[in-house]
Formats: sequence, structure tokens, C-alpha cells
Amino acid sequence: MGELADRLQRPASVALVLPRLALPCLQVAEALAALTAASLDDLAGLLDATHGERAHGLAAALEALVDHALVWPDGNGLLHMAAPLRNAWDSPLGLDAPLVQLLAGSNSDELGRMLAKINVGPVARRKEQRLAALVDHHNDPARVAALVAEAPAATRELLERRAREAPEQPGFIVFGAPQADFEPAEQWAVERGLLIRDRYRYGPARMSEEVALALRGPDWYAPFTPVPPDVRSVPTTVLDIEREAAAASMAFAAHAVSVLGVCAAAPPARLKAGGIGARELSRIGRAAQCDEILVRLVLEAAGAAGLLARDGDRVAATASYDTWAEQEPADQLAVLLRAWWALPLTPGGSRDEDGKALPALAGAPPCGGCVQARHGLLTAASRLPAGEGAANSADLGALLVWLRPLVDELPQDATPFATLIREAELLGALALGAVSPIGAALLADDAEALTGACRRLLPAASGTARFGSDLTAVVAGTPSAHLLALLDSVADRETAGAASVWRFSPGSVRRALDTGLTPDALTADLTAVAVESLPQPLSYLIHDTARSHGRVRVVSAACVIHGQEPALLAELAAHRKLVQLGLRQLAPTVLVSRTPADKTLAALRAAGYAPVAEKPDGSVRIERAQSHRAANPVPSPRLPGGRSRTRRTDARTADAGTAVDLHALAARLRNAPQDLAEPDPEDGRPYASDTEEIIAGYARNLSFTDVRQLAHAVDEGQPITIEYVATSGSTTVRVLSRLELDAPYLHAWCHLRDDERMFTVSRIHGVMPA
Repeated sequence: MGELADRLQRPASVALVLPRLALPCLQVAEALAALTAASLDDLAGLLDATHGERAHGLAAALEALVDHALVWPDGNGLLHMAAPLRNAWDSPLGLDAPLVQLLAGSNSDELGRMLAKINVGPVARRKEQRLAALVDHHNDPARVAALVAEAPAATRELLERRAREAPEQPGFIVFGAPQADFEPAEQWAVERGLLIRDRYRYGPARMSEEVALALRGPDWYAPFTPVPPDVRSVPTTVLDIEREAAAASMAFAAHAVSVLGVCAAAPPARLKAGGIGARELSRIGRAAQCDEILVRLVLEAAGAAGLLARDGDRVAATASYDTWAEQEPADQLAVLLRAWWALPLTPGGSRDEDGKALPALAGAPPCGGCVQARHGLLTAASRLPAGEGAANSADLGALLVWLRPLVDELPQDATPFATLIREAELLGALALGAVSPIGAALLADDAEALTGACRRLLPAASGTARFGSDLTAVVAGTPSAHLLALLDSVADRETAGAASVWRFSPGSVRRALDTGLTPDALTADLTAVAVESLPQPLSYLIHDTARSHGRVRVVSAACVIHGQEPALLAELAAHRKLVQLGLRQLAPTVLVSRTPADKTLAALRAAGYAPVAEKPDGSVRIERAQSHRAANPVPSPRLPGGRSRTRRTDARTADAGTAVDLHALAARLRNAPQDLAEPDPEDGRPYASDTEEIIAGYARNLSFTDVRQLAHAVDEGQPITIEYVATSGSTTVRVLSRLELDAPYLHAWCHLRDDERMFTVSRIHGVMPA
């Protein structure tokens, strides 16, 4: 019992359990939290679960709560709840606190006046007895209904409305501020204890739990949905499910190889705000021939698996990627599946609540609800009868909402969890609306079973290609790392997936020859991986391209030396003192130098030659000595008051009217304040206020003037215009008002979104007047 009590007092454990509870469990827990002390019969009556299927649903929900040590019965037949779970609701079922709690601060005389108003007979003067009599009266729905029937029409309307609404949460209390008097409709109810107001009249009047339940009537019940939503299913077979899962997983494995190959060859650039932006995602998708959701899914899974990592301002492949690339497709897929199963986010989430694009690999905060949504989806699909799959995968989203009502949904989804369902289908965890062998292994959290399922569904990597006379190469399944590197070097990929297609062209063959391959070596490499002999058009293409390859050559040169005498140019090329210039003879009268022109001229002249320099148009460059002059005269330092400080060469020539009054200057220095403001560490200028110093500490992108302008707007409550860079990397210009600084955040009313928003001070890049 001591260990159980310790578990019940841990709010963290409750927070971990709640996202895994189904909707009926949460509904039962909320109803129990609304009741002060409830028996099973009281709870069943509130939920309308006294018999039939609803009674069985209540028993199952209570059993699940007991198994998680959230609810337990005592020896008197009453149900008790863990305090952290009860505190999960501010007002369970929209009900406020019991009457005893609301009247705890009332005295005996106040209770006596309430009893007199409702015509309850003489009661002893003790507070406890009068409170018990009032509670006994308000616990009787019939007596409360009769009392409300006598109320004025406005009061009845007020009470009926308040009984159906959640209690209003009190705002900030300013002690000493004058409070408004009761409204006439509210006054009648307060005098009879139907509404309770603080004796000091702070906050709104509150309706007790007993009065609210009585006014809701005998036909009102707490919401309770023990039966899950219906999922339309169609017959299917295990063979069909495995065939569909194999096709999806094979295509995903091939796309993953392509996407990561593109990233390894040309690492994508990171945004300044972090992550890979839409432009880079589009580039990777075009190069790998796949959709954006596949690119995001592969990048996030690869990042979690350690195949990609941040490298300065780019995201590059790691040493683990090289090992992964050499593995079989089944083992590659298993690595990515395990990473996806534990990802604390939904990789396919591409838009925020404002519809703006989100970067991939942005390092978003962990989302436990996303993990529970992923697990709940496969759990929902596993509830279908054997041999059946969901006719529409979207129906699984509605079932997931019932199974995991607290998990997070994406704002971009038109139907519940549409993006998550699409991810599971792309990976092969869901096939034909049912759980595949891959999904079953993930659900069981069995790494060996997952690897076995992948190896059973995916064939080994293909090391051969079928070359066509139309200058194409087709690879069925996932190509091996060697075959992929070879074909990518000599041909352009057109499609990727269950079958990949490459096309040869003069440009692609020239690209392979540029790497140093000879036509014979290239032909031999392709022949080694060909299912049949190479078609004649491909051999002709390789040799025709090789004949024209290298007929024109380009060389890098810092400068060119030319002349009319071949013997003189040959002498320069062989001169020992000019070896450091890196001279190379391209023609009898042309040399190229690896040294810039000015240094080459100096070296030739030092060796006793008399070269001249040419302009780009071929004319002789005339060399003249350059005289350096200051662009502007240096201004004299200025004294306070705008006077220039000049050196007095002769005291007799000084103007007597401009002499400094030393006594006045001494008085000013003596009366100046001794405590100076903290100087700005950048340029030594003092801060005008604490707000300015705080903003300057966080707003590293703002100039001193912008910092001072923003601080003035915060202190004076004036509107301001800012240039703000969001997490996604997009820049917006917003007009803000009602500013409140809570470093490192700025809370303000955003006129662009017409809503209260929170801004990170370090992301403000400019400040302008509103």
C-alpha cells in the first residue's frame, strides 16, 4: 500500500498515463472528479450507465483506471481518485465546487439570512448546523426547482444559463479597487444561496455543484461514449496485405536511398532559424524523384537514426550513413522504421496553424502526444476483425480520436490524423486498412521481429540492371550501393520506387568521362552489371562521346605571356630564376603563369627582361605613379555646445569672447550626478532605462537606436512596428500594441493576426514607428 500511495502522488506518472487512456476512461474520470464522494451507483446514475452495454463500458473503464492506480474503492463502497488526476480539470463537467466549500468563509448570520429567504424552519445558531440545513435543501432537486420557479424572469434566465455554462475563472484581483454592486437578477439568487459571491465581492458570483445539477434536470447525464465509432471494413487476406505492404516498403526503401544519396552528394543548407527550408526540400525532391512528404519522412527518420547531422550551416551525412548504405534494403528499412516509431513529432507536418511552411530537421520541442498517436493508430487498426481491413483509411482517424483523445493532431489535416495515416501507409505499417507484419512488429516493440518481417517482405538489393536500346537502364527493386553509384555517375535518373529507371545521354556519359574513366573501362563496368549484353546504341553513344571528349581544353591561369619571338618565350619557360612563376608553354609564342600579373611583371624585370602590361582589350597599359590623398579632411573634435577644439598658438590672438569660464565649468562638474547609468558594452553609451538594458541583452540583431525605440514603446505603452523572423524562417512586418516585456519574450497584441501573440526578442530584426 505504501508503494501504491507513492505512485499516486506522482503527477509526472499521471501525465504519462493520461495520453494513453481511451475516451470512456477520461469521461468516467471527469465525472468522478465532479462528484465529491461517489459510490458506483452515484457514478453510474450520473453517466446513465446503470444497465446494458453502457454498464459494461463503465465497468471496463473503471477497471482500466484501477489498473493504472488512478482510481480505487475503499471499504465503504466509495470511489477515490488520485489527487493529480482530479487536478487535471479546473471545472469537471462544467461544475463548480460544492456548496460546503463555497460557503466556508460565511458566518452564521449570513447563513441564517439565506435560510430565512428560502423559508427553512428555525435552525440552531451554530454555523455547522445552518450550513448543513442549507446543503440539505439545495441537494433536493425538487425543492431547488420550486424555489427557482418563484424567481423573477430575469433571475430564472440567469440561473438556467449559468447552470449550463462552465464557471467563469476569476481574473486578476486588484485589492482596494471598488467592486460593482449586484445586478438585480443576481441579487435575488445570491440572497437565497443559489449563487455564492465572495464576501468582499471580488470575482464573479459562483453556482455550486448541487444547484447546477438540480437545474440541469433529471434528464441530463454526463457525456459517456463506451462504444467506439464504427469503422466500415472490407474482406481481405493475409497474402494481399503482405503484397501491398511489400510494394509500399520497397518503394519507400528505394526513395530513402535516393534522398539520402542526394544529401550525401550535396548537403542541404540550413536556414538561419534552423532546419531545412522549402527550397532545399524541393531541390532534394526533384533530384530524388519523390514527393515532399517522403523527403520529410526520410530526413526526420534519418536524423533520428544518426545518418544525418548538422555540420555548420549544412546538414551532412555521417559515418553511420556509409555503413547503412552498404546494408541490404530490409536492414536499411528496419533502421528507419525503428527511428520513425520513436520520433517525438510527426515528420509529415509541413504547415503551422497560420498555414506557413515548416522546415524539416528544425529541432522542434518533443511531442509525447505524437508518439502516442502513432502507437494508437496501429492499435486502432489491430482492433478490426481478422481478415478485414478498413474500407476507408480515414475511418481509422475517427477511431484513433476515441482511443487517444488527448493526442496531438496537425492543423493541416482535413480529416483526423490524415498525415499520420499516410506516413504509416508509405512505410508499409498499414496496408489495405489493416496492420501489416511490419506494423505488428512495431506494435509489439520487437526489434528482431521487425527485421525478420522486413527481410521476408523485401527482396535483396539488386546488383544488375536491364539496359534497353532506347538508352535506358531499369533496376527492379532497390539497387545496391555499387549499382546506384555507377548508374548515377553515367546516367540521369528518371523514376525511383519499386523500379528505378535511368536514361543515358551525351551529357551524362561526358560526366562519367570527366571523372577519369576511359570509354573501355566504362563499357566494362556497365557490362559487369548488365543482365544481357549492352545494346549497340549504348556502346555507340559511349564511344562517340569519348571521341569528342577533350578536344577542347580549358586551363586556369593567373596571367598570359605572349610575344613575337618563339626563342625568347622558350628561354623564359626554361629560366631558373622564373621557376617560381609556374610558367607553362601552350604555343611557341604563348606562356601561361600561375602567378598574378603584377608579380609576374616584377619577376621578369628582376631577371633583366623588359615586359609591358596589356589591358583586357590588348592595348598597352600605361603605368603612372599614383599619389595618395585623403578623401576628406579630418574634422576637428567638437566640444559640447558645438564649438571646435583648436590649438592656441598665441594667447594674445585668442578671441576674448570665446574664453572658457573656469569657475562655471568647475561648478557644473561639481553638481553633476555621481552615479552614471550602466554603459552599453558595445560602444560605451549609457542605457536610458532598465527596460532598454534588458532588451539590449537579448536583441542582438537590433541597433542601439532600435533598442532604445522598442524600450520606449514598452515603457510608454505605445504601438510599434517590428520586422520579425519566425521559426520557419519567414520574415513578416507586424504592428504591435499593448506591449508587455517578459524576457526573453515580448507579449503583445498583433494587428496582423488580430490576436494576442508572444514574440521572441532575439528574433526581432528591425523596429519602426507604428
